[in-house]
Amino acid sequence: MKESWSSVDTLETNFRPLVVIELAKGTKEETIEWFTKRIVDKKANGGAQLLIKPLVTENGNENIYLVGASHLRLLLGAENVGLVKECNDNSMRAFTYSSRKTFKDFADDNQNFLTMSECQYIIKHELENLRAKDEKMIPGYPQAKLYPGKSIVRRLLTNGILVQIFPLHDREELKKLRHTWYGQVKIGYQPLDEIRCYFGETIALYFGFLEYFTFALIPMAVIGIPYYVFAWEDYDKYVMFATFNLLWSTVILEVWKRICAVMTYRWGTLLMKRQFEEPRPGFHGVLGINPVTGREEPVYSSIKRQLRIYFVSVPFVCLCLYFSLYVMMIYFDLEQWALDYHEENKSHFSSLMLYVPSIIYAVVIEIMNRIYRYAAEFLTSWENHRLESSYQNHLILKVLVFNFLNCFASLFYIAFVLFDMKLLRQSLATLLITSQILNQFAESLLPYWLQKRHMKKMKERMHSLKMDTDLSLVEQVNSEKEMGTYLGTFDDYLELFLQFGYVSLFSCVYPLAAVFAVLNNITEIYSDALKMCRVYKRPFAEPTANIGVWQLAFETMSVISVVTNCILIGMSPQVNALFPDSKMDLILTVALVEHLLLAIKFVMAFVIPDKPRDIQIKLAKLEFESLEALKQQMFTESYSYLCDDMREQ
Repeated sequence: MKESWSSVDTLETNFRPLVVIELAKGTKEETIEWFTKRIVDKKANGGAQLLIKPLVTENGNENIYLVGASHLRLLLGAENVGLVKECNDNSMRAFTYSSRKTFKDFADDNQNFLTMSECQYIIKHELENLRAKDEKMIPGYPQAKLYPGKSIVRRLLTNGILVQIFPLHDREELKKLRHTWYGQVKIGYQPLDEIRCYFGETIALYFGFLEYFTFALIPMAVIGIPYYVFAWEDYDKYVMFATFNLLWSTVILEVWKRICAVMTYRWGTLLMKRQFEEPRPGFHGVLGINPVTGREEPVYSSIKRQLRIYFVSVPFVCLCLYFSLYVMMIYFDLEQWALDYHEENKSHFSSLMLYVPSIIYAVVIEIMNRIYRYAAEFLTSWENHRLESSYQNHLILKVLVFNFLNCFASLFYIAFVLFDMKLLRQSLATLLITSQILNQFAESLLPYWLQKRHMKKMKERMHSLKMDTDLSLVEQVNSEKEMGTYLGTFDDYLELFLQFGYVSLFSCVYPLAAVFAVLNNITEIYSDALKMCRVYKRPFAEPTANIGVWQLAFETMSVISVVTNCILIGMSPQVNALFPDSKMDLILTVALVEHLLLAIKFVMAFVIPDKPRDIQIKLAKLEFESLEALKQQMFTESYSYLCDDMREQ
């Protein structure tokens, strides 16, 4: 018997809180009543058909509500969002309630068939798709206009009525994860499957990529150590190191695609069908009809958006790039001053002063990167992109262009204008090490220290109240709602992208770059794990099949590294000695070798399949079975119609 939404019981005795909703203090009663009614109302009436209870403390209801769902509701929601689960025959298929018995570990009384993060993702999806029907405004707030199809949750957020929505931690599961993840110092792989079950695929893929990139850096680090120890001033011997760098940067990215495909197939996200993207929260425009869905939603002219991009955003980015180059020239003036000071004094202090300009410049670069990030977010939001994916792509492009120039322009200038390999080595080392120290402090140590202080004060205040209610749940909700919000993997991938640039672009003149990158990433794994488990609220799980546009960003950096390393090889005395009479022959030869290596790189990228053979076979088999099932369904329907016609005759 096929279950329908109308048969879902909204009353459940064993209420399991999964998501917390915090409304602003002083929110009007009619608003609360309307919003909670829409959450519990049936799907047929435009509701989410979820469960909701207020969190009552000794001081009364503080406008905090706990949201859950019945087991049947979650199963139907899993089918609605297209979750993929493992079947009894070890294949991966999209979950359907009608075929639930064919899925591994399914039982009607098994509440753990869906992970807690999957349940929270389903609830988030249903809350975000609560849409206005006949309402013209939010009850109690005439200025907050509504129209059919408008997301209620997004409207509440933009008007400050809804403060935040976040998923609750599972204390026992989090404790187990902390112990296996970073609770013990050991050499081993991260528990990626457990991370995925708790935090979702997007975060698990980041930690998987971080771990893979760290292991991939080890060959570069092992080869770089003897180059540093035995050939520090012998630039000729770096030709072989640069050549190895070219092949390394290509192979690791192609191998990652295969590893990523294996992981996401096992997790089911490789097979998840892309849902039609809803308009992003900040998108605005006049009310119109979407030609695809037929729903009413904001419509904004693409011509206006293009005008904003090309006449405002592009000039602003160019102005920021010019300012970055201006700051770089000030840095070189400081370098010259430090060098003159050292030549005049020849002391230990003057030797240390040689590193001061690079350290100051590294700090300034980090400050400029963070300020520009806020400006880029504001500008991209102002461009008014309809889809979240389009917004992210434009934001990432702006940030990457500026960060690339800001972090690497000085190194290009030193290498290809000043031709000072000693200064290049010194600047690269200082920029790399300083940026790593600043990032570790700003992203992990400082937030952890602040959160630890806040948690201590919170516990003292909570225990002094002597509540008669469920103290542990009240304490958990009140402590978690004060935690910082994890803003996604953007900054984490950006840090790895810049690190990849330092290692691949100029590491032939500073072979220890890979060594410091490995050491940094080992601590990064533990510090990022710590901040995910102890510093930030639990983020909602987000299914994903790959690392997205960052794969293209890393591949672009590897192409640039081919060019820079070929030029560095061509600048070496060893290669110059082969062309004593004609510099033009040298340039043509370097260009020919560079084109040849790029061709080899692209051939390797083409030859190495993105997915392993067994994964390709499984995907093809699943597609074939889906087509056969569709044919069988069409045949059954046709046969049924034919029988009906014969009976009528």
